[in-house]
Amino acid sequence: MVLAVLLAGPAPVWAGDLPITKNLPVPEFQNRPEDAKPYDFDAPPQGMFRSITMAEGFEEELGFRQTHEIVPVKPTEQFPADTPAIFIVFALHQHYQAFKVFGRCFPEGIPGLEPETIVCEDAMHMALEDESGYLKLLPPKERWTPGRYKVEIHAGEQVSEMSLIGTMRFTVVASDATTVK
Repeated sequence: MVLAVLLAGPAPVWAGDLPITKNLPVPEFQNRPEDAKPYDFDAPPQGMFRSITMAEGFEEELGFRQTHEIVPVKPTEQFPADTPAIFIVFALHQHYQAFKVFGRCFPEGIPGLEPETIVCEDAMHMALEDESGYLKLLPPKERWTPGRYKVEIHAGEQVSEMSLIGTMRFTVVASDATTVK
């Protein structure tokens, strides 16, 4: 008797026997609001960047796949006023199309400079095979004014309100007040 039940297998289930579930719209079970984390455009960019940092310089090294890899030299967020250039060095995840990375530098609370004034800007074309790059921010009028600056990072073909992907910040201190890190 037991052998007959084992050979017969489980009893068949008919469509009429299945429980009926509520037909939910896709956003209620796939993109739940409580699971979504809002993207912060006022923080360093994420997503396409494996890493992004500010530095006093950069070096070009031979990478894992015999490619040129750009790496930061002396990463910091505090620079002396006589710094000849500030670099934003980044590494990218794999991408399937060429694009540009833009950096636009604005003052934050610096006397005599309006916050909407573009102090300096740079752009780098990222080819399909590029895995890293840098932006070079030159001081206005030969020297940085001490204070806090923000750099908007944009990606695409041109800068627009839709191309903003994040913001980086750095501080410029008077040359004699710099500390060694």
